[in-house]
Amino acid sequence: MIPAGHRRLILTRHAKSAWDDPMMEDHDRPLNNRGRRSALELGDWLHSRGYEPDEVLCSTATRTRETWGIAAAAPLEVTPRVDFLDALYHASPDVMLAALSRASGDTVMMIGHNPGIGELARRLAARPPNHPDFGRYPTAATTVYDFQIDGWQGARVGAGSVLDFFIPSGRD
Repeated sequence: MIPAGHRRLILTRHAKSAWDDPMMEDHDRPLNNRGRRSALELGDWLHSRGYEPDEVLCSTATRTRETWGIAAAAPLEVTPRVDFLDALYHASPDVMLAALSRASGDTVMMIGHNPGIGELARRLAARPPNHPDFGRYPTAATTVYDFQIDGWQGARVGAGSVLDFFIPSGRD
C-alpha cells in the first residue's frame, strides 16, 4: 500500500529480443528465449516485492508487449489497466515524462527502450542505486521509485527516491 501523497513508478527496459531475422522490422522483433526467461523472472520479482502496478504504459513494440505479457503471468494480485502507446517506441526521456504526467494510477509501470528509458531512469533518481549496471540499463533492468506527489503531473527530474533496482540473473 502506498501512503497518501505518494506515487510509485516501476521503470523497465524490455527483455532481450531476438535478432534471428535481419529483414524483420525493429518494431516487430520478439523476445528470444533468454528474454522470455528474464521477463518471467521480472514478474516473479515484482510479485515477491509487492511492486504491482495498477497502470501500465507500454511501447507498442512486440518485445515490450511480450515483456509485459510474460511478467504479468506471474501471480500478480492486481489487474492493471494497460495502455500500449506508439509514442513510447524509442521515446526520449521528455516524451516518456509527458506520457507519465497523464497517468492516473498510484503505481505505474512504464516499459520502453534504451537509450531513452535508461536516461530517464538516471534523470529521475534523487540518488542513483549503487549498482555497476544502473548506468547502462541492460535489458529487463527495472528501477522502482517513490515520489512524494499527489498526481503524476508533479513528477520531476531528480525527485524520485529509488526503492529498488533489479536485473534478471541471465542478463546481457
